[in-house]
Amino acid sequence: MTDAPSGAALGRVTYLGADSTHDPSPQIGFGIDVGGSGVKGAMVDLRTGSFVGDRLRLDTPQPATPDAVAQTCREITDHFGWTGPVGITVPGVVRDGIVRSAANIDASWDGADIQDLFGKHLGGRTVAGLNDADAAGLAEVRFGGRPGLDEGTVILLTFGTGIGSALFHDGVLVPNTEFGHLEVGGRIAEARASAKVRKDHDWSYRKWSGKVSRVLAHYERIFSPNLFVVGGGISRKADVWIPMLTVDTPVIAASLRNTAGIVGAAMAVDEGLRM
Repeated sequence: MTDAPSGAALGRVTYLGADSTHDPSPQIGFGIDVGGSGVKGAMVDLRTGSFVGDRLRLDTPQPATPDAVAQTCREITDHFGWTGPVGITVPGVVRDGIVRSAANIDASWDGADIQDLFGKHLGGRTVAGLNDADAAGLAEVRFGGRPGLDEGTVILLTFGTGIGSALFHDGVLVPNTEFGHLEVGGRIAEARASAKVRKDHDWSYRKWSGKVSRVLAHYERIFSPNLFVVGGGISRKADVWIPMLTVDTPVIAASLRNTAGIVGAAMAVDEGLRM
């Protein structure tokens, strides 16, 4: 699998568990993307970044406690009959195997040990845990097929329940940035411009794009990026709202759209096994 990214590109991804099971194919991986409203999983062709068959989405359990989410992940792997390693994203900071924030999921995640948690529910198999937007960014840089993704400073933003972020410099990930939690005009960015906020307020795309523009302009002043890449479910309508943005930095839609988190998770566990 020579097409996988280098360890440097993955940044501080944490690889966990004993190699007690084996991937059914050396070219197929498995990723699970844990979000505030849904938990999605699929088999991934690691050569192309495409799904092998359909994905499965289950509602995020409420309350979304670590044990409840881990059991949902077990239901997803069982659905596919998957017995190999699993990459799992978390909507928060993951550092040294510990979840360090849990803004858009149950507060009980803060301090959770991923190895202990998923080891208990997934039978001790090899697991990789990483931030959800970081996973999406890794997949987009590797498989997005857009020029400029590995040049200069690139910021990928996922608009969903919150605003996830992945920061790259010359294609190398700077992990756990959480730009959605930066204050913009006295409020955190995701409280101003997440897809959930738009839905909750029933804003038009034009009104919402004005909120997004204010957030992106703030990021421009701090980071001077070469490019913004926008993903998440709302990126399906990117051709409607991207032209409404009023920022100087180019903005493009993520090629992988809402599949990137699953793909990046599968990439992460594959890279961990080969380190």
